[in-house]
Amino acid sequence: MKISGKAHLEGLQASFKEKQPRDWIKVGYGTCGIAAGADVVFASLIEELQKRNLDIPVFKCGCAGMCYAEPLVEVNVEGVPRVFYGMVTREIVHRIVEEHVSRHRLLDDHIYDLVMRTD
Repeated sequence: MKISGKAHLEGLQASFKEKQPRDWIKVGYGTCGIAAGADVVFASLIEELQKRNLDIPVFKCGCAGMCYAEPLVEVNVEGVPRVFYGMVTREIVHRIVEEHVSRHRLLDDHIYDLVMRTD
């Protein structure tokens, strides 16, 4: 696709934002994430969300550059800051879904990065 100018690019950005789900979770699936257990974390997230009948998509994504903290889970839920949780285990997945997703409370002891919203 050829972008014809700034207005065209801004239109593409707007349509992309409209198609994005409001809430989502991403699991780092770079080589470092997979080696650290991203498969177990991904499966655990799906299981925990299904148990609670929560319709939040979980995506696999590439490396975020924090290999030392893998497996990384990025959580974007309306009403709280977007957060990267590091060194996530099955038990921490349970806490993420229970606290962050369901109750809108952050797990301070596992936050590796916080993204404040500007929109």
